[in-house]
Amino acid sequence: MNADDDARASGLPRKRLPIAVVLLGLTSFFTDVGSEMIFPLLPAFVASLGAGTAFLGLVEGAAEAVASLLKYASGVWIDRAPVKKPLVVAGYGIAALVRPLVALAVAPWHVLAIRVTDRVGKGIRSTPRDVLLANSVPASESGRAFGFHRAMDHAGAVVGPLVSTLLLALGCDLRVVFAATLVPGLVAVVCAASVREPEARVDDAPTTLEPKASERLPVPLRNYLLIVALFALGNSSDAFLLLRARDLGVPLVLLPALWSVFHAVKAVSSYLGGDLSDRVPRHKLVIAGWVVYAVTYCGFAVATEAAHVWLLFIVYGLYYGLTEPAEKALVKDLAPAATRGRAFGAYNFISGATAIPASVLMGFVWQSYGPLPALAIGGSLAMLASLALSAWSRTASTP
Repeated sequence: MNADDDARASGLPRKRLPIAVVLLGLTSFFTDVGSEMIFPLLPAFVASLGAGTAFLGLVEGAAEAVASLLKYASGVWIDRAPVKKPLVVAGYGIAALVRPLVALAVAPWHVLAIRVTDRVGKGIRSTPRDVLLANSVPASESGRAFGFHRAMDHAGAVVGPLVSTLLLALGCDLRVVFAATLVPGLVAVVCAASVREPEARVDDAPTTLEPKASERLPVPLRNYLLIVALFALGNSSDAFLLLRARDLGVPLVLLPALWSVFHAVKAVSSYLGGDLSDRVPRHKLVIAGWVVYAVTYCGFAVATEAAHVWLLFIVYGLYYGLTEPAEKALVKDLAPAATRGRAFGAYNFISGATAIPASVLMGFVWQSYGPLPALAIGGSLAMLASLALSAWSRTASTP
């Protein structure tokens, strides 16, 4: 039993998170501040340039597709790279320099090019960053590290829209708001550049694999990723839930407030959920989160009043706290140190790439048959995935 185990057993506070984890959390915080300063305003800005909702869908779909492919490619590459940090800094640097260029856009295709390049930065940095986080802590602290990182990310999503609202209230033009995103972007790059890269930890890697097994992902991990993909096929864009909120009578002027409350719950629950995933079996938290997702989606389907929406968004925020840290920590638990880049790359690719068909399916069913069956499909796939993960846990060795 090490010092951390003694602290947990005695109820004493655990050690502080490593400075690398804190700096990477701050990097994500400032990056999301800049990103969320733009995102809520982008539909109106694209419309002002003469493009419609179909073009906006093209922008987001292309951006997500590029990011997803690069997340996996960077994971494969990073396993062979002696250092991971340069790719992380480069990814954040690309986004920081490109994002403010939206202020100069005078045609819809300019926004498309800028948004896709921004997501190139995300695709390059995401997997190496997850590897750095995994290498910074032992297995007993993985959930807390990923939970802290996700909490900081969501906190940035709370602050970003509020900063935009303040700037607009002070009389700033949309383009000035977009240009101002350069400031948090550069702060994020400084934070990333200040990280001292840790050495890969091999003490918490699986030890039952053959030496050459690092050439491919272990079977339990591959099966786990297949189940994650099943869930992700029903995990459509949260924009549909905002659309449902409008249908149920939430005023347009209150949507930013609803969005900020939602991200605040995500931030708090992510930190607490990450810490909890170091104390209880991680797969049980993921299953619980997916059940919360299913129940919430069914709630959105049958809700009849605007007040229901606020409660449902709060409960929905808990799903993120239960699943995001635990899912990533479980990837680390199941992957040998030599294949962590590929493992996180596959996880990030699946999570991103399946968002496109999931949202297309949701949109088609919603438009053709209404919100109730569309939301029910998402909830049903979540329940099916939770049952599959429960069965998987009985055959795999899960922390």
